[in-house]
Amino acid sequence: MAMDYYDGFKTFSWFGNIVGLPIDQVNFLITQFIALMLAGLLRSSLSHKVVTPATRHYFGLTIGLALGYFCFGRQAIHLVGLSLSCYAAMRLQNPICMHRSVLIVALTYLSTIHVHRQLYGYGTYTLDITGPLMVITQKVTSLAYSLHDGLARNKEELTPLQQHQAVYTMPTVMEYFSYVFHFQALMAGPVIFYRDFIDFIHGNHLKHTTKSLTDQNSQSLESINEITLEPSLRKIVVKKVIASLICAAFFVSFLSMFSIQRVKDNEFLEETTILYKIWYIYVSTMMVRFKYYHAWIFADAICNNSGLGFNGYTENNEPRWDKFANVDVISFETSFSLRDSIINWNMGTNRWLRSIVYDRMKHQRMIFTYALSALWHGFYPGYYLTFANGAYFTLVARIVRRYARPYFLGSKNLKLFYDAMTFLATRIIIAYISFSFVLLEFLPSIKLYLYMYLLPHFLGLAAIVILPRLPRLPETRTTEKNSSDSSNVRNGNLHKTM
Repeated sequence: MAMDYYDGFKTFSWFGNIVGLPIDQVNFLITQFIALMLAGLLRSSLSHKVVTPATRHYFGLTIGLALGYFCFGRQAIHLVGLSLSCYAAMRLQNPICMHRSVLIVALTYLSTIHVHRQLYGYGTYTLDITGPLMVITQKVTSLAYSLHDGLARNKEELTPLQQHQAVYTMPTVMEYFSYVFHFQALMAGPVIFYRDFIDFIHGNHLKHTTKSLTDQNSQSLESINEITLEPSLRKIVVKKVIASLICAAFFVSFLSMFSIQRVKDNEFLEETTILYKIWYIYVSTMMVRFKYYHAWIFADAICNNSGLGFNGYTENNEPRWDKFANVDVISFETSFSLRDSIINWNMGTNRWLRSIVYDRMKHQRMIFTYALSALWHGFYPGYYLTFANGAYFTLVARIVRRYARPYFLGSKNLKLFYDAMTFLATRIIIAYISFSFVLLEFLPSIKLYLYMYLLPHFLGLAAIVILPRLPRLPETRTTEKNSSDSSNVRNGNLHKTM
């Protein structure tokens, strides 16, 4: 049994029996609540104004290791193993090629654990060490690429984002392991780039926040020197904790009613209509998304409570605490296009993929980005079906927008009809490409596709073949849309990951 393999502490099994949760989920919740409470110390008695950076480093490192051991027991040795291996590669390799070496080492170690995970618990969702290892992989590889940019490339070659993230000196052992294991983002992310973390440790994280760095298109990085006082964050932390707990309640209450395993039943496949199948996989995948919403929003609250994540002010002078947010639930669930859904899902991983792949590839950017994302997730066939379909329907969506949308811009009614159709199509496509990610299995996924006659695939193929042959119309785009699209591109939210 997968749960028999679970090596975390069993101390609170009695509490799990009371609330009806397995011990792995109970331990995860306990560690997150502990992290939330301790995070406040980094703004008060352990503030950069009160203690030295070394004290803040040691505190975050110690708590992170303790929580990791509590949750994973002896498996936590892999957290140290992956981190040590990558640090050795950074120290021993020339900066010119060091980033690639670290990427290979990290993915090899992570992949080995992924394979082992599938051998002992194929298809199960028990909390295990692969989750934190995936987060650490993002951290160490992003650091390696930042060191490569700082030590082996000319500043003129770097994008503004790469200049901001570039690291010019090798981190000490304490700085490195504090960054890797700091407790705010160890369990569920989000990935925080090394420069941002060091700025936080030294109290420089409130600089450059009057406006987002990527919004400063007309200013050089050196000219942004404002220092912003940190506003009160109690309201935003409480709001995010409550939202997270609501998502957890939805997940626990309704997941069993819409189990994804039902799609493998012959009765479901043979006796339900295609519309019912689409509706069911949409609801069942949405229930699973609530698990991610809970983990990511709570992790964001932990970061905020420590002072991480302040992102300046809105035009209405409201403080923004979304610099490291991983998801925008409302924007994702109400998006009018697949692109907008991509932008608002797993945003930390989007930033990581853009940083180490998308911005550095000259050809086939999208293919390489999806490929790395799939490898990072593991080796379940369902992952690869999801990412292959994601790349395919991303291409379809681009073609539809380029060639079909101009026909619907002649009047408000036509535009409203187009928006309604794209809203509905986006909901269907999200369910259609993501259910295999949840189901994990290849043959049952293919079987369900066949029972749905591969209809979205064929419609997408028709769009690819027919739409480019239609007479072209100029597309009128509003200033507001231009601004929104440019902002999204600059922020790098381009890639679909689950």
